[in-house]
Amino acid sequence: MPSPYLEIKGLTKRIGHRVLFEDISFTINEREHIGLIAKNGTGKSTLLSIIAGKEGDDGGTMIFRNDLKVGYLEQTPSIEAQELEGKNDEYLQRYKRFLTLMKITEEEAARPEAQLSGGQIKRIALARVLAGEPDLLILDEPTNHLDLEMIEWLENMLGRSTMAMLMVTHDRYFLDRICSSIIEMDNSRIYTYKGNYSYYLEKRQERIDNMNAEIARANNLYRTELEWMRSTPCARTSKARYRIASFYELEKRAKQRIEERNVRLEMGGTYIGNKIFEARNVYKAFGEHIILKDFNYNFARYEKLGIVGNNGTGKSTFVKMLLGIEPLDSGRFDIGKTVRFGYYSQQGMAFKDEQKVIDAVRDIAEYVDMGNGEKLSTSQFLQHFLFSPEEQHSYIYKLSGGERRRLYLCTVLMKAPNFLILDEPTNDLDIVTLQILEDYLKNFRGCLIIVSHDRYFMDRVVDHTLVFHGNGDVQDFPGSYSQYRDWKEQNAKQVSAEKAPEKEEKKPDGRNQNRARRLTFKERQEFNQLEKDIATLEAEKKQIEAALCGGTTSVDEITTMSKRLPILTEELEEKEMRWLELSEFA
Repeated sequence: MPSPYLEIKGLTKRIGHRVLFEDISFTINEREHIGLIAKNGTGKSTLLSIIAGKEGDDGGTMIFRNDLKVGYLEQTPSIEAQELEGKNDEYLQRYKRFLTLMKITEEEAARPEAQLSGGQIKRIALARVLAGEPDLLILDEPTNHLDLEMIEWLENMLGRSTMAMLMVTHDRYFLDRICSSIIEMDNSRIYTYKGNYSYYLEKRQERIDNMNAEIARANNLYRTELEWMRSTPCARTSKARYRIASFYELEKRAKQRIEERNVRLEMGGTYIGNKIFEARNVYKAFGEHIILKDFNYNFARYEKLGIVGNNGTGKSTFVKMLLGIEPLDSGRFDIGKTVRFGYYSQQGMAFKDEQKVIDAVRDIAEYVDMGNGEKLSTSQFLQHFLFSPEEQHSYIYKLSGGERRRLYLCTVLMKAPNFLILDEPTNDLDIVTLQILEDYLKNFRGCLIIVSHDRYFMDRVVDHTLVFHGNGDVQDFPGSYSQYRDWKEQNAKQVSAEKAPEKEEKKPDGRNQNRARRLTFKERQEFNQLEKDIATLEAEKKQIEAALCGGTTSVDEITTMSKRLPILTEELEEKEMRWLELSEFA
């Protein structure tokens, strides 16, 4: 039996008069990977912060195993340089290794936070947490701001890890492939499911169906008992008193509700003509960094396009150029006269914190046209987006990050656009909201462009995909992101099969290894040698890259170096992955 790392009993947290969670209990065991699921505003991030010791609670106990090392990745991490002060050489060596694996240079890691992108900050913060070799790793939205390549690397690495984990993430593929247990926090209660996300969905529906059946049975009995209560002058016998007490318990059960507060996005779309937009020979660059080069595209009516690519390849810039926010260097976008854009930006909307929710929406419109002649007041419309009348009169500064994003989505859709452009719409939204948003977008009678790293979301919504490879190279793929990945893998296998097969040494799989084990003498020697080999290969790689960019290298030398570089890179990646496997037990 795995030993418990952390036991939580009766934990409670309030913010003012608002109860986030009350009297919740659960256990995190050794090597257990747990996903935490709850609606926005119910205290997921707060719970993680309390466990990590960053925030206090209002009651309950947390019992940690002695000498347990806890690592915590915040949703919006800060990476001040002084956090590395006083760290020993062994830690700094691991930190630099993780930076390399996450494609961050030491020069980038040393920059002030203001000079870094959100993705760079998240990767540096991850490297610092992982270098600490925690026994329990707490992750709050670890995939936010990461590109698809880095998400898939992290997914593979964590899936093999024997660390215990507790994570909050909206990325359902990530959740499904890493977590072996799901904890759902609903109406201040905890439900535990021993399985991955797919298993959780199945068993949660069973729980809801069983509870609905129980409520139905209680209602039938309640009607009989209510008639008895009204018609009988209850004598003060012990039997009557017992029946009266039972009646009130039955009344509580009968009046329960399974509250599925869904975002109902049933809005009439505005007419859109056959001409949407045409891109003609579009070119855009920032200095030597090319975004688009001779880009041509004819966007069709009702098209649903997904845009993917690594950070920095120009996805958001492309969207801003289409909207006229960012100028083109040359070429043009010819946009149809009936097109009415709705833009949900990655940065979000700058709400006034001291303003009330309903006033922020009234600043845009007093009434919302739902189509077919139906109009809703601002208050009615907000209720479609899960803002109760009481919450509508709450101040914006009290909203969680996810609730702010939901309010922002509300302000975009209330303008009834016929061409939606959504740049990273899934960040900070809870899974329930995402499911409803997906259903709405699938049935949206208009055009759609989505820039997202959420593979599950993209697979459900888009018809085809633009893949930004960088340096102006944009690939149009006729299918979803997962279909593109399958095609890419099959293509790579075909290329590999054409080469002479090489027998590979089978490497141990870390996921079934016991964390208590240590490296054998032979493995320790291999681990030490790997560190030397990696340092040598990195130095050679830097030397080649510098020579290729230097302008003084001969043609023959360039040819030789160009052939050596991909072989060197592949060898370096193999050794880094092996180092990562052995570092679990070092």
